[in-house]
Amino acid sequence: MQTQKRPTVLCVDDEIRSLETLERTLDEEFDVLTASSAEDALKILEDSRVEAILCDQRMPGVTGVEFLTEVRRRWPEPARLILSGYTDSEDIIRGLNDAGIYQYITKPWHPDNLLMVVRNACKLCQLQNENELLTMEMRLTSEQVERNINHKKALLKSGFKMDEIRRSENSPLNKLCEQAARFSPFDVSVLITGPSGTGKELFARALHYNSLRADKPFVVENCGAMPDELLASELFGHKKGSFTGAISDHMGMFEQADGGTIFLDEIGEITPAFQVKLLRVLQEREVRPLGDFQRRKVDVRVIASTNRDLEEEVRAGRFRQDLYFRLAEVTLTLPELAQRKVDIPMLAQGFLDKAMAEFDKPVKGFTGEALACMQSYCWPGNVRELQNEVRRMLVLSDGDYLGADLLSPRVLRAAPQEEGGELELLAGLDGSLKDRIETLEKRILRETLIRNRWNKSQASRELGLSRVGLRAKLERYQLERTTVAQSPDKHQ
Repeated sequence: MQTQKRPTVLCVDDEIRSLETLERTLDEEFDVLTASSAEDALKILEDSRVEAILCDQRMPGVTGVEFLTEVRRRWPEPARLILSGYTDSEDIIRGLNDAGIYQYITKPWHPDNLLMVVRNACKLCQLQNENELLTMEMRLTSEQVERNINHKKALLKSGFKMDEIRRSENSPLNKLCEQAARFSPFDVSVLITGPSGTGKELFARALHYNSLRADKPFVVENCGAMPDELLASELFGHKKGSFTGAISDHMGMFEQADGGTIFLDEIGEITPAFQVKLLRVLQEREVRPLGDFQRRKVDVRVIASTNRDLEEEVRAGRFRQDLYFRLAEVTLTLPELAQRKVDIPMLAQGFLDKAMAEFDKPVKGFTGEALACMQSYCWPGNVRELQNEVRRMLVLSDGDYLGADLLSPRVLRAAPQEEGGELELLAGLDGSLKDRIETLEKRILRETLIRNRWNKSQASRELGLSRVGLRAKLERYQLERTTVAQSPDKHQ
């Protein structure tokens, strides 16, 4: 076992007997170095590291205080102690001010007292050294933290670039992203409209991280179904005791976002009374926390979103026109997923990549049949519903590829190439009863076969048909399992 290194003490005295006495007293606990003059002591300090210096005050040439003053200038780390048989107050004051003396020890000294004083002095030197190391480590750590934060900010910016939003080459989003990229650097309010689940928050983040405010905070508040008092507290803050349950001061999100961007989701749900409060904040660029009499200036860019038609809400008198124009300096309208089905393969692959990392369950991708079924479905829940479907498929999977048999029944029923005229037949718009029944029968056959992974024996048993009868129907409707390619490489 490694033994702890003993502290080193330098004793300086022109009287040899006094020096020998000091050495005999201290060498039980310390490594003792001795010098009979200030010049010899300085040479020792140039070559050796010591924790404490014990020096006699009355020496020829220079006094102990003068010597320790020079030591303090060149080697400030060791604790400095003076031995003296005199109690001259001027020496004491000069020693404290100039030499930074840790303690005066009067002669004659007691061995136990001397040991205790030198022991504490060495401990003080060690603590000072540890403090310097910790200070340096904290400085290095803070620099590392700053680098990590800057690295994460850079990753956020790169992840929310407009050209990083997943879409195909001929996506309906392309023009929208080009427009957003042009005005994102300008400090204008943006209203993002579109059905729930279309990615409005994703676009809001992209607008922020492509703006001049990208290094400042981005905060989000959902305004839907929240009482006015609670919403005011969340957005504007409150003082302790301003209402029941306000047990401490709370900084509102407008102040938290100062210099950055605030995203107000579901802005169409706020009450007319709260619309007035919000309008004042946007006009005056200042907030007043609940229970406070002081207003506070804020510099915030506002991005809002809604799944309502706010222009219709304005015409109906449910939304203030002046607030609408404050929020909608620029308007982005996101399309439903059903209007951008060409993006489904890339979106599905992106969600699959995230789910594989989260669940630690790797697969190679989707089968072409699964992607065809997904592109035929209407996705009323939009992108969010697609994300949930992909996660469900991965959880249920037991092979290298996610096949159509893993899709939910509602997605399977949307068979490829059957969402146009044939759906109109089922809706009773056109066609005879026989045509409608045959269309329905074909859809049932296809769904059952996909769910059973095209195992005709299992499908025939489920449908109550013989294999011969099932084969006849397949030939009649020209249903067969085509050879489908797997999902494209996600890097293409």
